[in-house]
Amino acid sequence: MADLTSNFAGIKSPNPFWVASGPPANTAHQAHRAFAAGWGGIVWKTIGDAIINTSSRYSAINLGNVRMAGFNNIELISDRSPETNFREIAEVKKRWPDRAVVVSLMVDTRERWHEFLKRSADAGADGVELNFGCPHGMCERGMGSAVGQQPAVTEKIVGWAMEAATIPVVVKLTPNITDITYPARAARAAGANAISLINTISSITQVNLDTFVPEPYVGGLSTHGGYCGPAVKPIALNMVQTCAADPLVGLPISGIGGIANWRDAAEFLALGATNVQVCTAIMHHGFRIVEDMIEGLNDYLDAKGFVNLAPLIGRAVPKLQNWETLDLNYKRVARIDYEKCIGCNLCHIACEDGAHQCIDLVAPNGYGLGPGRVPGKPIPKVREEDCVGCNLCFNVCPVDNCITMVDIDTGAPKMSWTDYQDQLARGEIQPIPPHP
Repeated sequence: MADLTSNFAGIKSPNPFWVASGPPANTAHQAHRAFAAGWGGIVWKTIGDAIINTSSRYSAINLGNVRMAGFNNIELISDRSPETNFREIAEVKKRWPDRAVVVSLMVDTRERWHEFLKRSADAGADGVELNFGCPHGMCERGMGSAVGQQPAVTEKIVGWAMEAATIPVVVKLTPNITDITYPARAARAAGANAISLINTISSITQVNLDTFVPEPYVGGLSTHGGYCGPAVKPIALNMVQTCAADPLVGLPISGIGGIANWRDAAEFLALGATNVQVCTAIMHHGFRIVEDMIEGLNDYLDAKGFVNLAPLIGRAVPKLQNWETLDLNYKRVARIDYEKCIGCNLCHIACEDGAHQCIDLVAPNGYGLGPGRVPGKPIPKVREEDCVGCNLCFNVCPVDNCITMVDIDTGAPKMSWTDYQDQLARGEIQPIPPHP
């Protein structure tokens, strides 16, 4: 079996799966349960001055039968005293010496950062994570995303932390910013050992159309919350890759955002993360999901011939390039497997109304009935000469592998937008005519 041992900025753990800072990482009881289930590390729920939370705190977006496809919270940092938290952290680390225990911190002054860095180290923590991402409640007090949205402030406060740091310092970044590389670069400039991303996205998930109060409901009012869960995964992947590809960042990355299974984790690793953190999926399904994550990642690495995580980490990063580098002469088209087509004709509707009008409805003669098609009912057929390979039909088709996207050899040489502009300027080619 592949070796899943992880070394993130000098913090070692038996696998790359960590419990993210949040409700599942709030107590020693939860940490013991997590480690007994197999998690490699835990980032303790953010410690600072104990706060008072509201009731209620969560809301969600459900898609069809999928519950909590997107999850929203207005919960703040730990409502327990620092003394209680640090005592339990010491207890957990003593009981589980081979697991990573990282302390998430959020305080306000230089002196307090120094104090809490020292207390974390004294409790036996393997590292600290500076919470510069919380988009509600704490930012209104000049902390959380209020820090992460200002690179100069990020650099200053990370600098304060590094003055007292004796264990690795990870900076957790907010996605509520135009370009996440700027605070990431600021963290590096101040001497941070690593970054983690993303924190939650500022959001409103829904409005009750009887009371006109968004959820979560707090005495007739609500507030902007932090969005997470499967819905944020594409945003998180994008930001992780952006930081991994930026030579001015150059820090180990802990990937966070919508991770619920081994495939999600592998995608984050391939896009440059060294390890991953999970929160919402644990809140939904419990700590034991890590068993399938470990088994699935092991099997995947074995199948690829990778003996450890190193060949996977960052492997997909160079595959992401600016649009102008893509081949304008590359062509792919959609093809339908009529042995699998159920005759819903959703591909035709989507193409006709929402794409490029290249799927016709034709007589079914000679195509068989497939798995339950109605005799005599027209079936979809792709006009390949007009297909632009947009993938919409592939994405809307409810039957796996019924529609596939197939490469077509056009015989034309590779030509990017940049190449096209250069050749036009030199008078070597005529302009490509607009699509009819």
